[in-house]
Amino acid sequence: MGTLNSEAIRAKLSGLPGWELKDTAISRTFTFGDFAEALAFVIRLGFAAEAADHHPDIDIRYKRVTLTYSTHSEGGLTEKDFAGAKKATKLAT
Repeated sequence: MGTLNSEAIRAKLSGLPGWELKDTAISRTFTFGDFAEALAFVIRLGFAAEAADHHPDIDIRYKRVTLTYSTHSEGGLTEKDFAGAKKATKLAT
């Protein structure tokens, strides 16, 4: 699997509201009602990430969860990152 070019990245980001390009990664912060809701989201996401064998960087700050996806082994963004972001967005709603 190779990295995506900038045109493909822009096209994929347009279908993922709230996600931002940061260097060679995409990131989004989700805000929940409280810590328990944020943690429940992370647990659901953890099972999905494990099943896909592709894991985001996760930063939990009380009721805010920031996810960052990048395929480290490829040195940039791949289809896996956007699939993970799409799944995370779905799990957050």
